[in-house]
Amino acid sequence: MEGLLMARRVPAILAASALALGTMATAPAASAAPAAKPGNTSLAEVLTSDGNTFDKNKNDFDIVTEAALAVIGAKPDSPVALLADGKTRLTVFAPTDQAFRLLAEDLTGQTIRSEKKLFNALVELAGVDTIETILLYHVVPGATLTSGKVLKADGAKLDTAAGKTVRVKVKMREHRAPVVTLRDKDRNDRNARAIIAALDINKGNKQIAHAVDRVLRPIDL
Repeated sequence: MEGLLMARRVPAILAASALALGTMATAPAASAAPAAKPGNTSLAEVLTSDGNTFDKNKNDFDIVTEAALAVIGAKPDSPVALLADGKTRLTVFAPTDQAFRLLAEDLTGQTIRSEKKLFNALVELAGVDTIETILLYHVVPGATLTSGKVLKADGAKLDTAAGKTVRVKVKMREHRAPVVTLRDKDRNDRNARAIIAALDINKGNKQIAHAVDRVLRPIDL
């Protein structure tokens, strides 16, 4: 399973999908083509496709993938390993590296620039069990929720793999991108928001992810 997580293939993370709308002016209406069968590319494979190394790019997912590897290394039977099983349907709200930096700053009062130092500080501060719970709180099991479905989910409560819920709040804005907020269990800090430019990661497969700008918190810190 860990081998899958460490895959180095380079699929396009944000490949756009276009739906061709053809008209048939003279021919009789044809039955709709069957929907394409979703693929089995795992999120682990996609999120590690940039080399899975700590870098200076605050908008990618090095810390969340290293956190998943740390959990699986310590707890091989953890449900976190399902991120490497592309046959299992799930949706992940994936915190960027900057999201983890903001979490560490909130918990320690310090700004840690180095991603490696940041990751090590979080592991030391929280421990593997807590990190596992946090990761699972970002996973909605059993469902492939594309951005279209998320945008229609205003007010919905999503059941996460951590056994706790996240509430979706969608604010549609004329001529501007919508605001998608995920309300977690911490009432004292700003809630995570989806990064509109980084939705539908791994679209077309059973596992899909949407980037978020804060780490979801399963407890009130």
